[in-house]
Amino acid sequence: MDAPVPGYLTRNLVTHVDGVAFQLRVLSDLQQYADPDGHADALGISSAQWSLFGHLWPAGRLLAGAMQHVDIAGRRILELGCGIGLASLVLQRRGADVVASDIHPLADAFLAYNAALNALPAVHYRHMRWDEPLPSLGMFDLIIASDVLYERGHATLLSEVVARHTLPEAEVIVSDAGRGHGAAFTRALGALGFLPTAGDEPAATGDGDDTPGCRLLHFRRTLASRRAA
Repeated sequence: MDAPVPGYLTRNLVTHVDGVAFQLRVLSDLQQYADPDGHADALGISSAQWSLFGHLWPAGRLLAGAMQHVDIAGRRILELGCGIGLASLVLQRRGADVVASDIHPLADAFLAYNAALNALPAVHYRHMRWDEPLPSLGMFDLIIASDVLYERGHATLLSEVVARHTLPEAEVIVSDAGRGHGAAFTRALGALGFLPTAGDEPAATGDGDDTPGCRLLHFRRTLASRRAA
């Protein structure tokens, strides 16, 4: 274990995505908490939520597996709520044009450290609140996220982010942990012209059956579907 910042402990683990090994620094457990300057509290991150960003969750494994197969050619990709950044690291390894984002004040440092652990170039990172516009972020062909529908209002917040940052023709892939808000998100994206795909979700594999209860929500918007909405 190492303690790169006083107040919390970390550990390194190895996970496999389609047979490719990725090294990750994660928090040692869910009891870790360190917010000496009050940055997390000012952002609305409670002590109970503080450590959640720093773990590899089943939905994160599922999304990372999907990113091993998704089309990246000529596409700009945004990850929302990247946490430790496995999905963005998979995309970076494949040479994708990817931007990772999160609200947690330590996500940037963990992402940079994990890129270095895997001998990858640093992933472009933006600190991002879902409830505040960020025009300088620009527009994307694909937005991805994992386990981000964990509160009632998140379906609306995320759909607003999608509305602000997707091109007229775009895709959204969310790895849903089954917390009960997937249907609301589907309806919100439908109002923006995004339709659920039918049977063409990217393949997703990891360390065996390590994504219980998770599913990929995959949406696509074309010019025709946008006009219909």
